[in-house]
Amino acid sequence: MKEGKRKGGKGAVYRVMCPATGRVGVVWVPDGAAPGAPVIDPEVVAQQAVDSMKLVGPDIDINPKPGGKGLVGMPVWMAVGQSPTTYGPNSASATAGGVTVTATAKVKSIVWNMGDGTSVTCSGPGTVYRKSFGMKQSPDCGHVYKQTSDSAGGKFKVSATATWAVDWQVAGGGGESGQLTEVRNSQAALTIIESQAVN
Repeated sequence: MKEGKRKGGKGAVYRVMCPATGRVGVVWVPDGAAPGAPVIDPEVVAQQAVDSMKLVGPDIDINPKPGGKGLVGMPVWMAVGQSPTTYGPNSASATAGGVTVTATAKVKSIVWNMGDGTSVTCSGPGTVYRKSFGMKQSPDCGHVYKQTSDSAGGKFKVSATATWAVDWQVAGGGGESGQLTEVRNSQAALTIIESQAVN
């Protein structure tokens, strides 16, 4: 605790540390007031900034394309589009009660549930498939089905769940900051068949 003066009289500066959210900074508490959470919680203001970003689920770009057909044993390439609302980075500010907070969000990882009981975690957006890649496997985000989608009612229900890391900072003095996590999800359906021998 450090004694000091500020507009309006004496008080003390208290360090704020919240390991659960990564929040750090300082809070000015006037003499006679109990130390505690500030009247305006900057984490709440940070959440308002995040809400204004309109973050949505991943923009799925998968090969084989939904509506088409893939083959058992052939590589599936998973990727996502990278717009501010589907992947980031995305920044926004919000103000309440004289407290202004700027938040910046970016996808940290995407977990692909492939519909066949397996999941794949990708730390990046993946690589979009091109015909020139032929039968190669994705270098960073792929899967190979070992059974047809008949076992799943005709189509594998694929979901891509993005975890967003949000860093926020209070504008002006104090330098209070923290982190939030947001989760968004998108779905697709894939038909996987056995390859047919050519006579």
